[in-house]
Amino acid sequence: MHAFVLDTMVRAGSARQGIGTELVAVAVAGARAAGCEWLHVDFDDHLRQFYFDACGFEPTNAGLIKL
Repeated sequence: MHAFVLDTMVRAGSARQGIGTELVAVAVAGARAAGCEWLHVDFDDHLRQFYFDACGFEPTNAGLIKL
């Protein structure tokens, strides 16, 4: 089973306080508790450091078709 993180956001005035990182950590814990094997995330390039460095996601190959 797979889980997905979509549109993780915090209010601009609350940025850089660890809230987004904790939000993703709660999603990771919830996905594990639900028995998921993988947690996926899609993001814009400017968020690479957040998802890879702060949250522990790893780069992977994926495919996409624009409809």
